[in-house]
Amino acid sequence: MSGVPPETSPQTPETGAGASNLFLRVVAAMVLAPLTIGIAWIGGWPWICLVTAAGALLYAEWLMIVGASRNRFLVAAGVSALVIAGLPMVAGRTDVAVAILVAGTAVVAIFASKQRLWVAGGMVYAAAAVIASILVRLDAEAGFLALMFVLLVVWVTDIGGYFAGRGIGGPKLWPRVSPKKTWAGAIGGLVLSLAVAAAFALLGYGRMLPLLLLGTMLSVVSQLGDLFESAIKRQFGVKDSSHIIPGHGGLMDRLDGFVAAIVFAAFIGFLRGGLDGVGRGFMVW
Repeated sequence: MSGVPPETSPQTPETGAGASNLFLRVVAAMVLAPLTIGIAWIGGWPWICLVTAAGALLYAEWLMIVGASRNRFLVAAGVSALVIAGLPMVAGRTDVAVAILVAGTAVVAIFASKQRLWVAGGMVYAAAAVIASILVRLDAEAGFLALMFVLLVVWVTDIGGYFAGRGIGGPKLWPRVSPKKTWAGAIGGLVLSLAVAAAFALLGYGRMLPLLLLGTMLSVVSQLGDLFESAIKRQFGVKDSSHIIPGHGGLMDRLDGFVAAIVFAAFIGFLRGGLDGVGRGFMVW
C-alpha cells in the first residue's frame, strides 16, 4: 500500500546498483499505488480480500523476522485465522471477526515452542491492521475519504522523508535503530503531510485546523511505526522482512507506517463514531 523508497544516506549517490534499485522501487510504486486506490474505491469484499491477504503476509513475514517461520503449524494457524476473520467482516460482523482472531492468537501462543510472546505479538499486529483497515473503509459515508487521507499522508511522509533526508542530511533521528533516518527527513515528511491535510480542507473535505492536527498526528504515528519495525528487525538481526516486492523488500517494510497510522485512525474514529461510523468519526469534526 505504500510504494516509496525508504531514506538512503544523503552522502551516498544513487549510482550503479543503487540507481537500479531505485528504479525498481519507482516502478513497483507506480503499479501498487493505483491498484490499492482502485480497490479501496470499490470497497466491499474486494477491499476485504486485499486487506486479509496483506494481513496474512504480514503475519508470515513477522514469523520470519523472529525466527519462527519453520513451524508450519504456527504459520498455517495464524494465516487461517486472519483469512477466515475476513468472512464475517463482509457481513459487518466485527464481533465474530475479533473472536476468531483472539482464538487464533491464543492457539499460536499456546503451540509456539519458542518466542511465544513474539509470535502472539505478530498475530496482534496483523489482526489490528486487518480490522482497522476494514472498519475505516466500511463507513459508506466517509470511509473512502478517510482511507485516502490516511494513505496519502503515509505516502507523502515517506516521500518527504526520502528527499529531505537525502538532500539535507544532518543529525540522525534514532541511529541505534535506523541509522539512515534523519531529523530533516522526519520534518520533511511532516511538512508534506500538512500540505495533504490543507489540500483536503481547501477542497471542502473537512475543516482546516482539525485536518492539520490529524495530518500531523498521522505523520508522526507513521514514522513511529516505521521505527518500530526497524527496532524489531535490529533485535533479530534482519535487514528486510522478505523480498516479495521488487526493490522494496517485504510487505511489512512497506506497510509498517500504514499499519500504525490506520490503527490510530480507526481508534480515533471508533471513539467518536462507533463501529458503524469509524470513517465519519475520524474525518468529520
